Amino acid sequence: MTSRRPLIATDRAAIMLQLVPYLIGKGEVSVEEAADEFDVTPDQMRTMVEKLTVIGLPGERGYWQMANDLFDIDWDLLDERGLIVITNSVGLERSPKLTAREAAALLAGLQVARAIPGVGDTDLFGGLLAKLSRGAAARPADVIVAPEPVDAVRDTVAAAVREGVAVSFTYKAPDAAPTTRTVDPVKIQIASDQWYLQGWCHMREAMRTFHLDRVSDMRLTDIPVTHAEEQAPGWFQSTGDEVVARVRFPSAVAPLLGEYLDRAEVVEEADGVLLATMRIADEVSLRRLAARRGGALEILEPAGARRAAADWARAGLDQYP
Repeated sequence: MTSRRPLIATDRAAIMLQLVPYLIGKGEVSVEEAADEFDVTPDQMRTMVEKLTVIGLPGERGYWQMANDLFDIDWDLLDERGLIVITNSVGLERSPKLTAREAAALLAGLQVARAIPGVGDTDLFGGLLAKLSRGAAARPADVIVAPEPVDAVRDTVAAAVREGVAVSFTYKAPDAAPTTRTVDPVKIQIASDQWYLQGWCHMREAMRTFHLDRVSDMRLTDIPVTHAEEQAPGWFQSTGDEVVARVRFPSAVAPLLGEYLDRAEVVEEADGVLLATMRIADEVSLRRLAARRGGALEILEPAGARRAAADWARAGLDQYP
C-alpha cells in the first residue's frame, strides 16, 4: 500500500466526526476498507478506532459514569480478524421524542404540503405522517385539515401533471371580464395563505400566475403539455406586462410595502416622505396596492393609473349616502 502523509489534529477531528456514522452504517467493515475510504493508513485507522472507546457521554460533573456511556467495539474481531464492529453507539440511534402538540403541528403542516400537486401525491408523505404519529411522546391529537374550495382545482391540476396534459378553466381577474384559459401547469404554490397556479398560458403565450380562488370550471384537456419545463416567475418578477409606477408615501408606511419596496428601482426620502419608482404587475395591482394603504400611498405616475385610481375611489365613495 502506498504511504500517506501524517494526520494533523484537524484531519483526525474531521475523520472522527464522520467515522462513527460510517461504521454504524456499515455494521462490519475491515480496517483496510475503512482506511481506504478515509484515505489513511490501516495503522492510522486502527488507532482512531481504538480511541473511540474513550469517547462518550459525560455524566454528572463531566465524568464518565457507566460503561455504556462510552463507545465500545468488538475487540476480539479487531485483534483476530481485523474487522471493526461497534457494539455500543452511545445512544446515537435514539430518536428524539416530540410532544403531542409538536407532532400535531407537524402533522397539520404535512397535510397541507401533501395537497401540492406533483409533490404531496407521493408515498413519502404517507411514511412521514406515520412516523410522526409513532414518534410522539404522547398520542397527538387528531388533526383534520378542513377541505377548501380550491381542493378540487388542486386535484385536477395534480391529474394534469401526472397525465402530461393542459388544463382549461374560466378565470375572473379583478375588474375584468371572465376569460377561458388553457394552461400547461408547472407548479402550485401557497403564499400568504393563498393558493396559486403557475403555468404557460396558451392565450398569452407566456408564463402566468393564477389565483386559485378566481378559477372555476377547471377540466382536463387532451392537449399535450409542451412547456412543462418553463421557469416559473417569482412572485414579484416581471412578466412583461408590468407598469413602472412612481409613488409617494410617508416613511412610516414603508414597512407595509414589503417586497414591493425591496425591489424598487429608485427610492428618495425628504422630510419623512418617500418617493419610490417600482415595477407593478399591472394597473389593477397598483390601484389595489394604493387602496390597501388607506390613502397613505399616492400614485404620481403613470397619469392614467393615477386617474383610474381616483375614479375608482370616487365610485366607491358614491356608494355611500
